[in-house]
Amino acid sequence: MATDRPTPENAEHPDGADAAQQAQLRQAAQLIEAIMGQLYPAALHTAVRFRIPDLLAEHGPRTAGQLAALADLKEPNLYRILRYLATREIFREDEQGRFHLTPMAEALRADAQPPLRDFAMLLGDEMFWHPTIHLHETVRTGTPGFETAYGKTFFQHLSEVPEAAATFDAGMAGFSDLVNHAVAASYAFPPGATLADIGGGRGGLLRALLTADPVLNGVLYDLEHVVAGHRLDVPELKGRWRTEAGDFFTSVPEGCDVHLIKHVLHDWSDEDSARILRASRRALPDHGRLLVVDAVLPRDNAPHPGKTIDGLMMTLLEGKERTREQFEELFARSGYRLTRIVPTPSFACVVEAEPVAP
Repeated sequence: MATDRPTPENAEHPDGADAAQQAQLRQAAQLIEAIMGQLYPAALHTAVRFRIPDLLAEHGPRTAGQLAALADLKEPNLYRILRYLATREIFREDEQGRFHLTPMAEALRADAQPPLRDFAMLLGDEMFWHPTIHLHETVRTGTPGFETAYGKTFFQHLSEVPEAAATFDAGMAGFSDLVNHAVAASYAFPPGATLADIGGGRGGLLRALLTADPVLNGVLYDLEHVVAGHRLDVPELKGRWRTEAGDFFTSVPEGCDVHLIKHVLHDWSDEDSARILRASRRALPDHGRLLVVDAVLPRDNAPHPGKTIDGLMMTLLEGKERTREQFEELFARSGYRLTRIVPTPSFACVVEAEPVAP
């Protein structure tokens, strides 16, 4: 005889699905979210392009209609993007339909420090998106997706397209500021040392280090057109820095106690990275120290920003993020020995090495 009395298996699930089915449905929902994950950076890029965080900071909580009027956008479409971002703690919608800034949205304001707005603009740019379409070819052939998409290397593209170079420089400066102050707070430099920031871009790291320690001096070293846009000419650093232009594959500044190489080696293959390190070793005195600032990948299944960055690097360049063992091997072939790894509050570490006698 039929009965409606629930059995132990379905008592907690009125729809009749058992625990295993419920888990399967949750996993499927999570996977579907991941499959559609490309929407997230696109939505972030859209919000910062139209200055939504800045408008909310200026005018206070506003509805999508009010924001659309301020930014000359289509209200229904803007609402759908803001509603989606609110599920990721970017903005918050209240019961009156007004959107508020959240701590994460605050970080996307134009005047936020560090300026992650520019990094969101960079990661949403076509030159970062288009190569990912060819990731399967990169896995099959080893050729970076950027070269497949554009027919040239990433750095060739930057040298030929000023607008792309400006977007890249601004985005990386914002991203790097997260790391610069973390390094300054985490590593104790020898008193009065002279630092060479090799491939140091516009000098954000060197500026942070010299500001934090008033007895340090520094040399910013990069290509001529790069160092021309340096950020070091501020009163508090007067007389403690200079710039020098050159090719770090062949030579680096002489007479410095510490060589800094931040977010450079991950751009290059092991062979090219070894060339950079050997040029450093020729110029560094025996008492000196080499400091590589990069992610050090853990050997586990836990999420880590370096693993995500590593996947991105594969689509753009021939470089990679490295494990401790890979750094040890790279140093060994370049005249260095890894001495310690200093963690910082950011995702990056300071990988310290000492020169090895030939």
